[in-house]
Amino acid sequence: MEFLFYIFLLLCIYSYFVYPLILKAIPVRKPGEADAAMDGPRTLSLIITVHNEEDRIREKLENTLALDYPREHLEVIVASDYSTDTTDSIVESYADRGIKLVRADQRKGKEYAQLCAIREARGDILVFSDVATTIPPEALQNLATAFNDSRVGALSSEDRFVSQDGRVAGEGAYVKYEMWLRRLESDRAGLIGLSGSFFAARREVCEDWDIYSPSDFNTALNCAKLGMVAVSSPEVVGIYQDVKDASLEYRRKMRTVIRGLTAIVRHPEVLSLSRMGLFAFQVWSHKIMRWGVPWFMLGFAVLTLLLQSRGGVYQVALVAQLVFYGIALLGWLSARARENTVVRIIFFFVQTNLALARAVWSFLVGKRMTVWTPSRR
Repeated sequence: MEFLFYIFLLLCIYSYFVYPLILKAIPVRKPGEADAAMDGPRTLSLIITVHNEEDRIREKLENTLALDYPREHLEVIVASDYSTDTTDSIVESYADRGIKLVRADQRKGKEYAQLCAIREARGDILVFSDVATTIPPEALQNLATAFNDSRVGALSSEDRFVSQDGRVAGEGAYVKYEMWLRRLESDRAGLIGLSGSFFAARREVCEDWDIYSPSDFNTALNCAKLGMVAVSSPEVVGIYQDVKDASLEYRRKMRTVIRGLTAIVRHPEVLSLSRMGLFAFQVWSHKIMRWGVPWFMLGFAVLTLLLQSRGGVYQVALVAQLVFYGIALLGWLSARARENTVVRIIFFFVQTNLALARAVWSFLVGKRMTVWTPSRR
């Protein structure tokens, strides 16, 4: 049991702390050759995926029209996931300003709506975004430049998280950590998942478009299969707010994990070290091991209790866990307590792992999710 105690402790911290250290020890990937010279800017197709966004679509379209990129080289398509409100008619009112509506013939989810738009897009680079994300004016220029590296098959934005009151919340600190980890992965075998709210890919990377897997994961996988990499760029930023209802955020995380597990099951080759090499190692370390953290934490807690008679480090471990979970409980009971940064981060971490545990369990008992419902922010 003492041996298992330390094994479970290692499993608890591996994905968050040990894995980044291993990545830092791996040499940085060398850039590819420069792409052949082009006559003028690249042609981009910006695909905005929506479902019943009548309250937010105008703001998104105005943000899009304000982007600093040559209009003759920028195609804007709104991919409507069979919206039933006035979203489509609002988009059609922007037709004279160059906005094109592509409506899915049935509601089959975000990826299907994106596929409908891909079929009609004419750009060399396809850019994907959603309504909740604000794109800075210079982002597309910086994005297009990144594709001058011939090995870059896809590019993910870096998220800038803004809470409802403008302050950094628990998830804000978490997002900063995730962006740092993505940069480490980006410099090695490439990202294993892109920011679903704002990313771009070469047209050839999007030819194998799986409508039953998250597009941000499938795009990174397609890059690896083609001998390319998906990268992140601090110069390409997507800005979004936290959700107004914490319970909605909990359900969003559940949906994300269930969809991620579905993608792994549909594409098991992504876990093959012999076929995918370092990319597969990153998937194991970042995804599989992290999805296991709540179960590792449970096992660690049980072992701690069973080892109390041994005294010493095991009693210290018990006190530390009681304090940790006590702070999380305080954050759950008191919104005022969550104003404290430490309480906020611990509460968010525990809440996230509860969502992970429930999502994994739901997946194992047969739950799947294909229909997309955007989070209200």
